[in-house]
Amino acid sequence: MNPITQQEINKAAWGACDTFRGVVDPSIYKDYVLTMLFLKYVSDVWKDHRTRYEAEHPDAPELVEAMMQQEAFVLPEGAAFDALHKRRFEAGNGERIDKALHAVEEANGSKLKDVFQDISFNSNKLGDEEQKNDILRHLLEDFAKPALDLRPSRVGALDIIGGAYEYLISRFAASAGKKAGEFYTPAEVSELMARIVDPQEGDDICDPTCGSASLLMKCGRLVRERSGTRRYALFGQEAIGSTWALAKMNLFLHGEENHQVEWGDTIRNPKLRTSDDMLRHFDIVVANPPFSLEKWGIETAENDRFARFRRGIPPKTKGDYAFILHMIETLKPGSGRMAVVVPHG
Repeated sequence: MNPITQQEINKAAWGACDTFRGVVDPSIYKDYVLTMLFLKYVSDVWKDHRTRYEAEHPDAPELVEAMMQQEAFVLPEGAAFDALHKRRFEAGNGERIDKALHAVEEANGSKLKDVFQDISFNSNKLGDEEQKNDILRHLLEDFAKPALDLRPSRVGALDIIGGAYEYLISRFAASAGKKAGEFYTPAEVSELMARIVDPQEGDDICDPTCGSASLLMKCGRLVRERSGTRRYALFGQEAIGSTWALAKMNLFLHGEENHQVEWGDTIRNPKLRTSDDMLRHFDIVVANPPFSLEKWGIETAENDRFARFRRGIPPKTKGDYAFILHMIETLKPGSGRMAVVVPHG
């Protein structure tokens, strides 16, 4: 079996975007492609594990079933990618995919709560019933190609969703004439930041603008490589709903159980608080905040209830300093370490 590279996954995901071109705005179809990538991956993991158990216990189907129930996540009957692919020529693809996603969300309790609330494959954005069904059939066919066989035995330790997300964002940004750096941190930069803050076993690690959570996960991976344990906690906040959902999917795929990632605006409404409603403090704070954000929330800064801006109010149309002050305020006094990427703003 040939191991797959992140480049091949990226290329196949970009190819799947062709299905939507000219029908849906690019900023929207990346969410469809990445959500389908998630479903395909969890389906392939499930299939991989089942195949292994069946080979180990060929005469005990009920034992195999029992072992599948002990998996870290649950894939309900009928919600797997193959079941959807098999029925792709029937009417109602959009409704079937939505039902499958909600079944996955339900079956996995708090881990995926609300993650698919903002995405609907049955949406009129994809055109009338006939056109929508056709587009989704093509999408299912794209993901059924051998290049997107994402079984762990082929994929290894790749950060599939995070990697593909960053790649798609950079392609969309390039085609829209925007700098991709506004949207994501190049892997080499986040690698360097993780090494600079030197995460240790037992650390609480936070990214207040966490995107798809890849920077957080790099810090976590360093702790695992050094200590062989998962004794650390990851915290994050992300303002864009669809990106928050990707972060949750990404953490779920990587078995990062010990995390709290909230959806909301970090400056106007910091969600990571203690039980007595103070800002929570962390051993490590890392971030690549949105560069020179114009409407960052100056109107509430002067009376900020957490006194984050007592060192000076950031400039009205450049939010960079606001994020830096927030990060400093959430460090553990005396021992907290922080790394941040900001422009000259």
